[in-house]
Amino acid sequence: MDERYDEKGNLKESFIDKRTGIEYNLVGDYYLPNLVLEAEEKVILNKYGLLRLNYLKEHKKADYIIMFMNKTLNKHLKEVQETAKTRVDILIKKFAKQDNIDEELKAKNQLEWVQMMNNCKNRAEEIVFSEIIYI
Repeated sequence: MDERYDEKGNLKESFIDKRTGIEYNLVGDYYLPNLVLEAEEKVILNKYGLLRLNYLKEHKKADYIIMFMNKTLNKHLKEVQETAKTRVDILIKKFAKQDNIDEELKAKNQLEWVQMMNNCKNRAEEIVFSEIIYI
């Protein structure tokens, strides 16, 4: 007897196909497969994660599709954005020290301090873009 029927010949509410291992549920007169996607970790992307995602979509389509299908895209984007943020912070501190940007300058001339810190940030981000984001 077919696995979809019980002993009395009535349709079962659900059954598991022996060939595929997929569970089917009776909906009206039809059996529909009970397919559920695995939940992925939700990642809130910052500037660097979004830039990497956009780069993958536009320039590395095969890599993007493979990571998306293997469910490794979110993990990859999370790692990239954490690495990029850490690297930018380290480089900003390094450049600020090299250029003698300190609290004394901040107290004396805030506008110059902001200008120099923005310069440090821009240099750091350019390095991170070429080393981490756009590869």
